[in-house]
Amino acid sequence: MANTTNRIAGTAYLTADGKGYSVAGDFEYDPSSVARETLSGQSGVDGYSEKPKPGEIKATLRDMGGLSLAAINAMTDVTVVVELANGKTIIGRNMWTVEPQGAKAEDATVPVTWQGISVTEN
Repeated sequence: MANTTNRIAGTAYLTADGKGYSVAGDFEYDPSSVARETLSGQSGVDGYSEKPKPGEIKATLRDMGGLSLAAINAMTDVTVVVELANGKTIIGRNMWTVEPQGAKAEDATVPVTWQGISVTEN
């Protein structure tokens, strides 16, 4: 068995409500719960504003034979779990898909974005 103690990147295993999906690439996640914007005026920097923002999980999936874009588009309350090469597990609960999901015929890929109230990293 190869030693993988130094591996920090390269693989991502994604499930949504327990169903596995083939990740072609471009995996990203954002567990942030707030968005801040610096407030500046003509006399200087005054401070910042803060408002809630959803957590987000993004991945480019491979359009394999069993993949249903309609089913992905219909996701409104799913748990997304991703296991990464660095040992982290990313969990998004009660997530929904946003943005249109369109398949690219040239390389059989589908970019998908899930958003939700809670994204954690373990």
